[in-house]
Amino acid sequence: MREFFIYLVILVGSTYLVRALPFALMRKKIKNRFIRSFLYYIPYTVLAAMTFPAAVLATGNMLAASLGLIAGGVLALQGKGLTLVAFVCCALSLMTDLIMITLN
Repeated sequence: MREFFIYLVILVGSTYLVRALPFALMRKKIKNRFIRSFLYYIPYTVLAAMTFPAAVLATGNMLAASLGLIAGGVLALQGKGLTLVAFVCCALSLMTDLIMITLN
């Protein structure tokens, strides 16, 4: 139990530093267009980096997961809602996985 609290304190400290340090160091507004555009896209990049591997490896079947991911990407680019995109991704992955199981 002692190790858990040591790890917890280290995790809280590092997370707090990463979030609080920019506020402490940046006193005035960032005016550089390149830096502002870079910072604007960081949340999307991090989300994609965290989501993509999980989406491809979620089913254990690379083909089924890839088809679901591609379908979700196409629907999202068309501006469809999150519920529809998630449902189509799951349904297509499930159907592909079931078809592959019955064929083997």
